Amino acid sequence: MKYNCCGKSGLKLPAVSLGLWHNFGDTGRYETMKKLCFTAFDHGITHFDLANNYGPDPGSAEQNFGRILKEELRDYRDEILVSTKAGFDMWPGPYGDGGSRKYLLASLDQSLKRMGLEYVDIFYHHRMDPETPLEETMGALNQAVTSGKALYAGLSNYDGPTMEKACEILEDMRCPFIINQNSYNIFNRTIEKNGLKETARKKQKGIISFSPLAQGMLTNRYLEGIPADSRVKTDGRFLKEDMLSKEKLESIRKLNHMAEERGESLAQMALKWVMKDKDVTSVLIGVSKPEQIVDNLKMMEGSLFTEEELIRIDRFSL
Repeated sequence: MKYNCCGKSGLKLPAVSLGLWHNFGDTGRYETMKKLCFTAFDHGITHFDLANNYGPDPGSAEQNFGRILKEELRDYRDEILVSTKAGFDMWPGPYGDGGSRKYLLASLDQSLKRMGLEYVDIFYHHRMDPETPLEETMGALNQAVTSGKALYAGLSNYDGPTMEKACEILEDMRCPFIINQNSYNIFNRTIEKNGLKETARKKQKGIISFSPLAQGMLTNRYLEGIPADSRVKTDGRFLKEDMLSKEKLESIRKLNHMAEERGESLAQMALKWVMKDKDVTSVLIGVSKPEQIVDNLKMMEGSLFTEEELIRIDRFSL
């Protein structure tokens, strides 16, 4: 495993981190969850990423991960980095959503209880909230750190200008804000367009990419169309059928052919692309089988991209 410093902080993240967004809720098998965590940790993946609403049901991913920590990994807590978030709808009423001080700090207390932890390593605000003053939200993150319930603060789904304002507030408070979590992959270049990537570089903050495989589109899963057991058919919350147009499927096939030329799988090439420069600290993978973890880790092997290859990837994907 390769470990990268998160921005200008001393915290090192593995190049590949395990996201618990899918397959750790009440609909998953607990024995499979354990195998996923064991395989990840045995291969040097020390970072496990959650949020208060990961499930289904909301909270169940934290609860299941907390059980694994308690029953299997308790002795390794100081070798493990745990992150969680709050910001999206979590419980009924006006105090279970957004960026208010009341919501964030109450949610963190609930997350710690579900996981059986005294602190998390990183606590994120999960999304921008235009209804709450930025100073209030950043003050809540600072309180989470000063109370000892979080070691570092992070922001997720922020754009560049808002992240820069937030960063200035947190720096005035001397709060250790170190990381941004955003969707970033070959098909989704939003952070290149909204200033987040450039601002993170300027402020020397880390970036961790979620959905680096575009909800499975950047794998061999859809080379022959949409399988009957695809997430498109069985879930449909995040990957929708209209996202897999004929044009998109053709792009996937072209990218896959290029990966084969490089001696890699499409997933390995796609993960390597996210990490092609030093702006991105780590990629978050979501998997359903232990062998997928081992396969994804091969992204650290092989050759770097040539300028010509990067141009071809742009041409096939944009």
